[in-house]
Amino acid sequence: MAKSPELEHPTKAFGWAARDPSGVLSPFKFSRRATGEKDVRFKVLYCGICHSDLHSIKNEWGFSTYPLVPGHEIVGIVTEVGSKVEKFKVGDKVGVGCMVGACHSCDNCINDLENYCPKMILTYGATYYDGTITYGGYSDVMVAEERYIVRFPDNLPLDAGAPLLCAGITVYSPLQHFGFTKPGMHIGVVGLGGLGHVAVKFAKAFGVKVTVISTSPNKKQEAIEQLGADSFLVSRDPDQMLAAMGTMDGIIDTVSAVHPLLPLLGLLKSQGKLVMVGAPDRPLELPVFSLLKGRKIVAGSCIGGMKETQEMIDFAGKHYITAEVEVISMDYLNTAMERLEKNDVRYRFVIDIGNTLKAA
Repeated sequence: MAKSPELEHPTKAFGWAARDPSGVLSPFKFSRRATGEKDVRFKVLYCGICHSDLHSIKNEWGFSTYPLVPGHEIVGIVTEVGSKVEKFKVGDKVGVGCMVGACHSCDNCINDLENYCPKMILTYGATYYDGTITYGGYSDVMVAEERYIVRFPDNLPLDAGAPLLCAGITVYSPLQHFGFTKPGMHIGVVGLGGLGHVAVKFAKAFGVKVTVISTSPNKKQEAIEQLGADSFLVSRDPDQMLAAMGTMDGIIDTVSAVHPLLPLLGLLKSQGKLVMVGAPDRPLELPVFSLLKGRKIVAGSCIGGMKETQEMIDFAGKHYITAEVEVISMDYLNTAMERLEKNDVRYRFVIDIGNTLKAA
């Protein structure tokens, strides 16, 4: 007979979990494994709320297991390290992002692309090496193998830095991989939400020209004056879109709703690349003829490997890139999820775990 979550491992833990597809979160007692020789244990101080968390608690992708403790933008302070840990010590500021394991022997893992390993283990709702279910960062303590721990620069605030562990690497990786970092390039960012606003900040730090493409004209002032975008296109305005045709070297599309690709492909120069990082729940229509006419590429990208995630955090520290966040208390969590469903957040919720998670 399977042990209860509270008795599965030797160390008591406490967090909030969803019990069923209603997605309602409530206090939950469980346990974490003992600190292994290659493990790092840390006290969780903050955890960002990702749109994936909302999809997962409601089982909208069809593979959620309950009880489910979400959270993969987890930051805090190291309290214990295993005997073979080399890079971290007690007191260090650290984080864990979207994954906590992989096979470490496939081509992807060997090339520092654990995120594309067929056996990659997600931070929550997945089966770990020992057969137990992983629990995320809406909790008081976290344990992970050293390979999956990210060191935080001292100058980066933990609350506003937490979302970079998912949103940050999700946009940083394609900017790097597809060569969207050369000064003088013109890059479009579709959608100005949790991913999009961070994409603008990273792209500007690389020294490229950035145009935000959005359905919401009311975001123009914020995009340009606060986030540093060079220009703003209203995608529903045919005159604006026509005037910008053939002007962009690449586009990062962060939108998770179903939307037409044809107008975006029209914005690209010949040999331009449209990179999808949002995850619509239904297939999009791909107008192939518009790809043929300019040797254009539609591609995808999903987070990044651990080496690149550390590079991203270090780059963010150097250029002081943070997410725009609304810090909330644990008991506000269900309200925050309702607001997130309506896109009523600028631009990322972060839970103050350290000060507001009260043991039941």
